[in-house]
Amino acid sequence: MHVAGAALIGSLVLASAAFGQSLKDEQRAFAEAQGKAAAAFDRSQKLEASAAAARDQSDQARARAAAIAARVQGAEAGIDAAEARIAIIKELRRGQRARLAAQQGPTIRLVAALQTLARRPAALTLVQPGSIDDVVHVRALLSTIVPAVQARTAGLRAEVARGRALSADADRALGLLAQSQQALLTQRNVLAALAIERRRASDTLSGTAIVEQDRALAMGEEARDIGDLLTRIGASAGVRSALETLPGPTLRPARPGDVRALPPEAATGNTPRQAPYRLPVIGQVVTGLGELSPTGIRARGLTISTRPGAQVVAPTGGRIAFAGPYRGYGNIVIVDHGGGWTTLITSLAALDVRVGDPVDQGSPVGKAGPARPTITIELRKMGLPVDITRLVG
Repeated sequence: MHVAGAALIGSLVLASAAFGQSLKDEQRAFAEAQGKAAAAFDRSQKLEASAAAARDQSDQARARAAAIAARVQGAEAGIDAAEARIAIIKELRRGQRARLAAQQGPTIRLVAALQTLARRPAALTLVQPGSIDDVVHVRALLSTIVPAVQARTAGLRAEVARGRALSADADRALGLLAQSQQALLTQRNVLAALAIERRRASDTLSGTAIVEQDRALAMGEEARDIGDLLTRIGASAGVRSALETLPGPTLRPARPGDVRALPPEAATGNTPRQAPYRLPVIGQVVTGLGELSPTGIRARGLTISTRPGAQVVAPTGGRIAFAGPYRGYGNIVIVDHGGGWTTLITSLAALDVRVGDPVDQGSPVGKAGPARPTITIELRKMGLPVDITRLVG
């Protein structure tokens, strides 16, 4: 009995510890999702203000698209928060049911014993020796048991009331989940309509855009692997940045010796121009830079687990250097940030951009796949991997 009792107590302690850890995990996920939803809402507000202040039509369209994409990501984070809240309530209800069962057990056994006693025939007290004394003893026992029964049933009533409150909380959480899902659907439709509008406005591609698309396709076919493709695009971006910083024709000075050299940053194109880097999708990082895969390949970026069909955005501004399927990576997007800096985003199910498109931070670039999708992002400088975590703002 002592061994069995110790084993029971040990199992209850383990179950309680597991419940507590599970509840903490769910609460942490809820807090993180709420923080991401609030951050996405703040981004959408700022981007909407930028769109309203923009004078150039193309800048206004990009800012508006980024604002809507931020609202989409905010709705995704809202769904994550609602699901985490539902999971928290499930854990609390599980613990509440366990406490209710623990309190019900002794009360049920006591009530069963009293029912057995109540079914005893009254005539039996007349023929059984000592029955009068037994009745006196039973009455004395009942006088001490009834307050205990009342106290236990009061505890049970409190647990039942807590259960009803948790059920009401679950109903509210389900309502918030439905609202977030409807908001996500609405914002996705708005973003899709805006994308169609933008594409109609740029259906007639310029000769430069066609040349850029052809050159990107050629680079993709010639590159040995994705690393070689990034190196080629990074080198091309570096050359383009250097050419863009070259001055125009300089007139002959009125007096010899008046010519001034360009400042070093203008000559190298290393002037920091980008906003703080950010992750392109709402989700959880599952693989970090430098981690080894089961096949022994070392990660050159971050892999993020996200929601099915999640919105993927540009981590900072630039122009699209490559967009399309590539050798087992699904659809990929390469953003040229200038100065030899490039970002690679892989495993996209759908694309929202084409080669040559300018993008701002937060501009929609594509969507994640179905089921349990992951998105991989790599930042490179002249083809060499760079640790993203130091730059995320």
